[in-house]
Amino acid sequence: MATTQHYLWASGHFLLLFSSLKYVWAAITFQTPSTWWYKAALTGALMSYAIVCQKSLGTPQPNAAYFRRALLDENVQYFLLAFYWWSSKPIVFALFPYMIFSLFHVLTFVRTGLMSQFLPPGPPATPGGPPTPHPIAKKLQTWTKANFESAMRVVAYIELVIFLRVFLGAITFQTSIIAPIIIAHFLRQRHYQSSFSRDAITSTDKKISEFAHKEGIHPVAGQVWDKIRGLIGRWAGSTLGPQTQPAGGARR
Repeated sequence: MATTQHYLWASGHFLLLFSSLKYVWAAITFQTPSTWWYKAALTGALMSYAIVCQKSLGTPQPNAAYFRRALLDENVQYFLLAFYWWSSKPIVFALFPYMIFSLFHVLTFVRTGLMSQFLPPGPPATPGGPPTPHPIAKKLQTWTKANFESAMRVVAYIELVIFLRVFLGAITFQTSIIAPIIIAHFLRQRHYQSSFSRDAITSTDKKISEFAHKEGIHPVAGQVWDKIRGLIGRWAGSTLGPQTQPAGGARR
């Protein structure tokens, strides 16, 4: 039986998904999106992630061990990032990872929390066995399982696009200079904690390296990129992956 806390968690995801869709639709149809929807979406994220963090970590404790454990929790990281986006100038790309997460959470809640109450179950798979889910619920479950990993890969690449967006925004004075620092640290944590992020970072690094060392590209481009990736690797505490040689020679 779902608890009040579980319904609050689901409500946060419903709010996040609906508000994000409203804001993004306005943006892609060249309307002026209301900041209210942006704030509402991130409020839903904060609400849902706060519940997950509390369940995962328990009551906050005023000691270093608790804070170290909290900062290593990916739900806490997404909670803190949502708070940063909530308190900053709206960036439409910032909503996309939360939208994707919420889509799967909402579909799962609809299947397990709503459909099970309003749709009759199917016949038992075996005589005397438990009833099977309603066919619609079964199809929904199949779809979410089949598409979850692909969606997480998309999220990993979107987070790299967000970093590029805030980096370019910072050097053109359209975004806070703090934004790329925060996102870079966030991506560093994702690199260690998420295979999807590691794969996305490795693949992106490979493609950039191949281009920088491509025949016909000035050698300085490759040298500059090698220095940049070396600095990033030392800052991150590890190398970004095997060096690409010049051409011819990645719960809530």
